[in-house]
Amino acid sequence: MSFPAPFYRWRPHPWHGIEAGPQPPLVVHAYIEITPFDLVKYEVDKLTGYTRVDRPQRTSSHPPTLYGFIPRTLCGPRVGALINQGMPGDGDPLDICVLSERPINRAEVILNAKVVGGFQGIDHGEADDKIIAVLDKDYVWGNAEDIADLPQVLVERLRHYFSTYKMLPGETSHMSVEKVYGRAHALKVVEASLADYDEHYGNH
Repeated sequence: MSFPAPFYRWRPHPWHGIEAGPQPPLVVHAYIEITPFDLVKYEVDKLTGYTRVDRPQRTSSHPPTLYGFIPRTLCGPRVGALINQGMPGDGDPLDICVLSERPINRAEVILNAKVVGGFQGIDHGEADDKIIAVLDKDYVWGNAEDIADLPQVLVERLRHYFSTYKMLPGETSHMSVEKVYGRAHALKVVEASLADYDEHYGNH
């Protein structure tokens, strides 16, 4: 029996076993962990690759878009240096938010996403950028080329979500969104995260 290449005998790890995308840094793969319909925060378990329940959301805030990460990326020193020379990354894959006109209500899916911008995030003194993208070839959002092409109210909603989603009642948030950037800088962030991954894990 013959199989198309590449053939995986076992399910590949979503962080390490999937390519970064068909045309990185512009068109990337996004592995979706949570959807706008989720009241629980899920994230990939880094050891096994299975989706783990991280925590129930303590507030009524919902993620405004699909939310996940770009495979084979790492928020390391190169990503941190784009914010401040010497700032470390958070050691996680690069987060990505994806706009889709049609509701996608299930996680653990892979999609092609076109990068249009991002948020410069800092969490506990570490770089934690959020890339903003649109579903590639989406009939409504697919023509967007830069974050400036998106409705301002949607960008504000995303920024507010990431400024508050880790906030616990009675505590100060350690996550801040320092600035919003367009596609040109977002592509530099993706490239830096790919290089950080290759240095840490090797280019396979």
